[in-house]
Amino acid sequence: MNPAVDTGTLPPTSDDRAIWDCWLSQFRLPVVSVADEAGTFAALAATAMTTDALAQQLGVDARALGIHLSLLAATGFVERRDGRWRATAETRRWLHPEGQGYCGPAIHSYRRSNPLHAQLLATLRTGDRAEGHVSAADEWERGEMSPDMAQHITAYMNAHSRAAALAVAPQPLFADVRSLLDVGGGSAIFSIELARAWPALSATVMEIAPVCVEADRYIAQAGIGGRVKTRALNMFTQSWPTGHDMLFFSNIFHDWSDATCQRLSDAAFGALPSGGRIVLHEMLMDDDQCGPWQTAAFSLLMLLGTRGRQYSLPEFKAMLERSGFTDIAAARTGGGYYSLVSARKP
Repeated sequence: MNPAVDTGTLPPTSDDRAIWDCWLSQFRLPVVSVADEAGTFAALAATAMTTDALAQQLGVDARALGIHLSLLAATGFVERRDGRWRATAETRRWLHPEGQGYCGPAIHSYRRSNPLHAQLLATLRTGDRAEGHVSAADEWERGEMSPDMAQHITAYMNAHSRAAALAVAPQPLFADVRSLLDVGGGSAIFSIELARAWPALSATVMEIAPVCVEADRYIAQAGIGGRVKTRALNMFTQSWPTGHDMLFFSNIFHDWSDATCQRLSDAAFGALPSGGRIVLHEMLMDDDQCGPWQTAAFSLLMLLGTRGRQYSLPEFKAMLERSGFTDIAAARTGGGYYSLVSARKP
C-alpha cells in the first residue's frame, strides 16, 4: 500500500478546522434564503431594530431570530451597533426585495430544493426544534435511550471530538488534577486522552446507562487500564457524585436552555470541594454575538436539534458567578475553534 494514502500511518492532529468549515458551510445559503422569505432584510433595511422588536414585527421567535442574526452578521449581511441590528449596504443593494439589484429569484429556487430552508424557517417561526431532525435531548433528560440510538449518538460524538480531545489533553490546566468527573462524557474520548496525557489523572464518565454501555467499549479499546470508568446517572434527576477535584463539560451547555445551564452550573458548584474547578469546553461566540461564523453556524445547528445555542464568555461568566464560582478565565485550546472556560469554587 502507498504510505501516502495509508491513513493508519498518519500522525494524529488537533487541527480539524477544514472539516468544521466544510460541515458548517451548509448553513450559509439557507440562513439567507430564510431571512429573505421572513422579511428580515427588508425590515432591517428600513430601520435598525433590537432582536425583540424585529421578532415582534416579523411574528417570529426572538431567541431563534437572535441565532439567525448572529450568522447573518458573521457572513456580512447585517451588522449590530448599540444593540440594534441593521442591514449592511450590500444587503440593501442585493437582498432588498424592492431594489433593482435584488437577487431573490435566484435564491427562491433554492427554497424548494433544500430541506434545510424549511427546517430553519420552521424553527424561526416556532422557536422549537426542527421536525424530523435527529436529537437525543429528550432521551438524555429522561435518562432513557434505545441501544441503537446510544450507539449512533456515541459514535457521532466520538467522531467530531477526536481532534478536540487531542488539543484539550495536554493543556496545563489539567496538570494537578487527580480525579475528574466528565459530565455527559459520551464515548469517553476526552477522559481517555486526558488519562493518556497525565498518568496521575483518573476520570469518571457520568452518562445515562445506555451511553455508558457504549463508552465502556471505547474505554476497553483504549487499553488504559482502570483509570477511566463510567458512572450511570441522570444528571437532571439524580444527585451528582462528590470527591472529584474537577468537573469537565464538553459540548454540554450548548445543548440546553439558559435556565437549564444555570441548573448544571449550580449542580457542579455543589458537587465540587473548595478549590475544585469547573471546565467548559465550547466554541465561544464573540462578545457582540456577531461571529465568528463557524460558531454562529454551530449555534444554528444547536437550534435545529437541541434546546440550546453557543454562548459568549461574558454569558458564561455571569452564569458561573451566579453559582458562586470565581477566577473565571478562558483560553483557546490551540486546535480547531474550541476554548476552555474554567472557574474555581472558593
